Amino acid sequence: MMTIDLFPLPLPETGDAAKFTEFGREVKGLDPGALSAQEFEQVKEALYKHDVLLFRNVVLTPEQQYTLTKAFDPDSESYGHGNNKTGSDAKSILHPDLKTIPRVPQVQLIGNGTVYDHEGLAEARLKHPNHTTFHKTRVSPEDEAQGVTRFYRWHIDAALYDLSPPRVTTLYGITVPSGNRQTCRYDDGTGDELNVPLGTTAFVSGKTMFEILPAELKSLAVRSRVKYAPHPYVWMAPAHALSTGLGIESEGLELPLNELPPWEDAKIKILPVLWKNPVTQALHFQVHPCGAAELLVAPLPAGAKREGALYPDGGHIKDIKAVRDLLYKMQRPAIAPMLVYPHDWSEKDLVLFHNRGVLHTVVGAFSKDQVRAFHQCNLAASDDPVGPTTEDVEKWC
Repeated sequence: MMTIDLFPLPLPETGDAAKFTEFGREVKGLDPGALSAQEFEQVKEALYKHDVLLFRNVVLTPEQQYTLTKAFDPDSESYGHGNNKTGSDAKSILHPDLKTIPRVPQVQLIGNGTVYDHEGLAEARLKHPNHTTFHKTRVSPEDEAQGVTRFYRWHIDAALYDLSPPRVTTLYGITVPSGNRQTCRYDDGTGDELNVPLGTTAFVSGKTMFEILPAELKSLAVRSRVKYAPHPYVWMAPAHALSTGLGIESEGLELPLNELPPWEDAKIKILPVLWKNPVTQALHFQVHPCGAAELLVAPLPAGAKREGALYPDGGHIKDIKAVRDLLYKMQRPAIAPMLVYPHDWSEKDLVLFHNRGVLHTVVGAFSKDQVRAFHQCNLAASDDPVGPTTEDVEKWC
């Protein structure tokens, strides 16, 4: 059987090579829009093993992108947030960022500036989201003019209400403006910063996020589930994010539940903190920190060491600040500069990422005249992610 050619992605100088041995691969010699069944199975296995795959210089129609994305979950059908849903819900923070391709509603046009006569859209005005509209504080205009920026919002592509988180997201760069590199500042008192290409998409590994935790936080993570807010993107819209983009400030600004669009208890998502990789069986720390509302912790299993354990008898944490502080403590180490892969986009790059294995974020800001156009596709999954097994819980507790 022919094996596909995989090559390590170029790491930035800031990257800790020891933490990226398995993360990210470039695939050469394959047309991702016309894969044979055998080739696709190898691509699928490679994606789950390496979390991010890059195909360079690809010509890909929206139909081909949808077909490729759907192949990872043949029973999936609608866009990850529901077809045409983001455009119709003006209260959602996603509303300005996505434009649906009319003939393939599972594919979204994202980017910056005005795009004309594009795949059935006569005119699309695109807005590249950046931290100035979402964070509680912002980089000064003077610093911004010098190329200083921030992570926008670390997240998983998922509705987090009613629909299951997509397995895979495909991102295709069509028009990629060139420009000076930027300095992404964390502005959290650590002094951390990261040199990034203009308009990078930054990725971190959920597997690494779990592996670098101290024992007591591993024990907590393996026993915990997250309850997300109903319609979380509408709920969080009035609130402000932390300067790292890793969650929300607890100021009580979230939309009250009785002011949200109609919602049902049965459609609220309660998902494990750790999601099991279907190929490697590794556990990935996969929490969307902005949408999390409560934490449900199971007690330690019989015979586990209680000394130093957090919530040894289990618990239901409803205080939103306590939930956020705990998640931040667990997730912040994994976005350290040496653990971030910031992709340097070229036109016709196709990036596939394991949406159940990584967190990612938009970074940077464009001027109005810098036109950028990407196609994005992810599909609400046919199932929810699988959490840790009984054996996993016993191992890590």
